[in-house]
Amino acid sequence: MTPGGALLARASCDGNDVLTSADELVALLQQRCGGDVPGPIAIPALREIVQRGRSLGLKIARRMEASDGQDAITAWIEVVPDPDSGACEIAVISWQATPLPAEDLNETVARRIAIDRTVAELIAVLDGAQGVIAVNAEAPDLEQVAAAMQAGVGRPWTDFITVEGSSHRQPVHWRLLDGAAVKVPGSERKWRATLVPKTGIAAEIHGFELCLTSETVLPVPALPSHSVPGENRMPSNEPGPVGRDIAPVLRQPISRIIANAETIRTRLAGPLAEEYAAYAADIAAAGQHLLSLVEDLADLEVVEAEDFNTAPDRIDLADVARRAAGILAVRAQERGITIDAPKAGEHLPAIAEFRRVLQILLNLVGNAIRYAPDNSQVWIRLEDAGGRARLIVADQGPGLSDEQQAKVFEKFERLGRSGEDGGSGLGLYISRRLARAMGGDLTVDSAPGQGARFTVEVPADLLALSPTTAQHPDQAKA
Repeated sequence: MTPGGALLARASCDGNDVLTSADELVALLQQRCGGDVPGPIAIPALREIVQRGRSLGLKIARRMEASDGQDAITAWIEVVPDPDSGACEIAVISWQATPLPAEDLNETVARRIAIDRTVAELIAVLDGAQGVIAVNAEAPDLEQVAAAMQAGVGRPWTDFITVEGSSHRQPVHWRLLDGAAVKVPGSERKWRATLVPKTGIAAEIHGFELCLTSETVLPVPALPSHSVPGENRMPSNEPGPVGRDIAPVLRQPISRIIANAETIRTRLAGPLAEEYAAYAADIAAAGQHLLSLVEDLADLEVVEAEDFNTAPDRIDLADVARRAAGILAVRAQERGITIDAPKAGEHLPAIAEFRRVLQILLNLVGNAIRYAPDNSQVWIRLEDAGGRARLIVADQGPGLSDEQQAKVFEKFERLGRSGEDGGSGLGLYISRRLARAMGGDLTVDSAPGQGARFTVEVPADLLALSPTTAQHPDQAKA
């Protein structure tokens, strides 16, 4: 776009960036960006040009790009500042509006789910009948319902939470519950439920992810005073200072930053120029990286304690693999990656701690998704090695050289990558420590250009757990 066209519209603003008057062309864009006339300039690109002209004290002309939610606007703007008052006269010389492409409904839904996952303070894994499989809660006022869910594994999640405005009993179709306002025992806050279906190859629903989000943020608790060295020493498998004091303080504000940045990036809060959406995307990505680092540092503190131990039980590794695949299915589908997990009816009994094996597997499969090419495949295979039970995660990624394999389990090693896409570099180190604490190991076999095979090995259940008795560790008895 070049200057020199006919004058199309005028506007004025004061020294505080308040638009005091505007012709219809500018006024309409101002309103569609969420502002009024008079009112603060709500068009980000226009506000930037005005501030630039005022800071220079000179008449300036600039190309402006904006969006009104329907069209992409390209205009040529002239700004003449008053050196005494800071007020500015604005002239629109040219103006071009191009209809924005229709937004894909699936992308909109995926973004909403991503935002809900980020700010959720309770996340539960449900089976196909909406029965609780596992639950994790962050906020103190959710401890009561989380404990009840953990004690009532297998029961529908609506047994523990009241759906407002509904007198229906289970079963209720999940679409009627997605987005519903709910009341949570033990919490005075208002909550909203999000249900994310987990689908198989034939698009059948085999489970759900439940996210509870609230618009109200609990006050950040004050850090406790330091105790006398050696007094009230905690067991090493409980959180230390990072996990107990620092992580909870950081987790919620970082999550809010991510959620707000995603809201801006996806223009859910109103129209925004592309460059500002890109800034918001950078903020969200950096927030996700920081949040994962906080979580990894909390785990690192636990597993590096001298007397760290696990709680082994009889578990079915095939069941753990299927659960991990279900949890990560949405992330894989976003890139067209297929997770080939053990089929229903396959079993591999082992002696290990269920949640620790699931943690390891989520890390391995998550890494495979991160580094595998689009539209490829990730395999999770079972292997019975007599006294040992093995889970193998293989991908079609770039693979690892001998040098990289020698360093891949070191702290802060990012699989030979740099930047945010490599994570914190702690996941594999923590996973190996967990595997060895359970009497097993975690190894890698790879070659450049041939993908990677990570094998987690734990003691086998020599009593040969039968398919009919394979169950969640909360239900099994040693």
